[in-house]
Amino acid sequence: MLLNLHVKNFAIIDEVDITLKDGLNILTGETGAGKSIIIGSVNVCLGGKISKDIIRHGADYAMVELLFETNSRMVTDKMKELDLPFDDGQVLITRKITNGKSISKINGETVTAQNLKEIAGLLIDIHGQHEHQSLLYRENYLDIIDRFAKEEASAIKQGLSKEYDTLAELKRQLSQLKIDEDKRLREISYLEYEVKEITEAHLKQGEDKELDDEYKKLSNARIIAEGLSQVHEYMGYQSAGSAGDNIGRSVKQLAKLMDYDKELKGFYNQIIDLETLVDEFNRNLSEYTSDLSNHEENFKGIEERLNLINHLKAKYGNSLEDIEKVMEEGEEKLEQYYHYEETLQALNRKIGQQEKEVKSLCEKLSEIREKNAKILSARIREALLDLNFLDIQFTIELTRKEHYSPNGFDDAEFLISVNPGEELKILSKVASGGELSRIMLAIKSVFADKDEIEALIFDEIDTGISGRTAQKVSEKLSEISKSHQVICITHLAQIASMADNHYIIEKHTDGITTKTDIRQLKEEESIAEIARILGGTVITKTVIESAKEMKQMAKKNKKS
Repeated sequence: MLLNLHVKNFAIIDEVDITLKDGLNILTGETGAGKSIIIGSVNVCLGGKISKDIIRHGADYAMVELLFETNSRMVTDKMKELDLPFDDGQVLITRKITNGKSISKINGETVTAQNLKEIAGLLIDIHGQHEHQSLLYRENYLDIIDRFAKEEASAIKQGLSKEYDTLAELKRQLSQLKIDEDKRLREISYLEYEVKEITEAHLKQGEDKELDDEYKKLSNARIIAEGLSQVHEYMGYQSAGSAGDNIGRSVKQLAKLMDYDKELKGFYNQIIDLETLVDEFNRNLSEYTSDLSNHEENFKGIEERLNLINHLKAKYGNSLEDIEKVMEEGEEKLEQYYHYEETLQALNRKIGQQEKEVKSLCEKLSEIREKNAKILSARIREALLDLNFLDIQFTIELTRKEHYSPNGFDDAEFLISVNPGEELKILSKVASGGELSRIMLAIKSVFADKDEIEALIFDEIDTGISGRTAQKVSEKLSEISKSHQVICITHLAQIASMADNHYIIEKHTDGITTKTDIRQLKEEESIAEIARILGGTVITKTVIESAKEMKQMAKKNKKS
């Protein structure tokens, strides 16, 4: 559930902090008080689009924080998958906006927009005008059925997607392979040339780097030789004052002095070792310099080899691995072209077998959808009756497309009749805005027992309704709130009276700046707010009594 909402410098909001509770949380307020801004801030925090004027005038940044508490296994698994800290069952989502840019964090760790939406989609479901308008588009219907049938359909859909991708790849291979005889012969000739050119190069992995190093050394041989000659002069015996000459003199001197003091033998032994090391160093240096002086022939061979390798890289790839891959693919294609008819037949057989597998999975998925569509349509109809559709008919019709896709070969249509005697018609052509909101609420109530998402937000759920219908909607929201945390913005007294927790959104101005605040109402304040909704500008004793009666009736309905 959503425990806390903290908004700062967001539109006309200076700073609000609200602690939400379990059950049915109702938010009310005057028109223009900022109710839509509250929902907008939640949407932004969960990865929604950022408008240019989102930062409060005069502020440097805007920030929204949502604190959730959950024991959902799906959330636990997703947090673990994304390597995010998650110890006490709490998830803190923060989004800070500065100069059109934003940074999102989950439990203190910066996350991508995609990861944010993945986590948010498991924690809260926001239902507003946009969502119930989605019922106007039939491409959304199949997804609703699949969500209802996910326990049966999920594994089949995953398998179908995988098998369909395999089929698509086989068809791609067939398309590439299908060529006329002249082109096939040209392809063979070209591939044979490529494979031969690469094969005859006898490339070895890592060879190019070794040759580059050797080329660098030999191309700078003169500079190296001159430098080593100087080193040899410093370390050798030819020059007075060189290391070798001084060490030799020191050896002779210590040999004489040992006759007078036996303790000097230790120094003598050390300098003998040093002389041996210097001798070995000078010998190795001379050999290296001698080899370097005979570099011309090696240099030419290395240069030619590097030119060949770089030529092949320019044609076939940036690395020896790329070149080898080109050769392997060329050899594989040659085998196919050498045995063209056999390859075509084998590939067609594979495609045929794969099509059978895909068709079989499509049929299984379709059977699952047919069965669940009947159950779902019956439950939606029952929920619609609860929402004051007096003589409603509702059904889900599944048809099959001529082709299959990663999502099967089904197409879905929602059909409805809202008046007695009327035939079933396509939902998108007959339902009004108010009816769409109630239909979506009916769908939400059906999914309440199946959905693991613990928090639901309803905005504009009361569009186009009043009276008895509004009462029915309030009862349905209360019913859903028994298993989910429900947060609902409303302008109807019937819905407000059903609140377990009632909050008011208020706008204050000092003539210069405008602020929006939100606070929880006590029982008496809740009655006064319901009276305001009922009575408008004039609140009489009769209106207040009506508000009290509505609260009392709501409490009775909750108990029954």
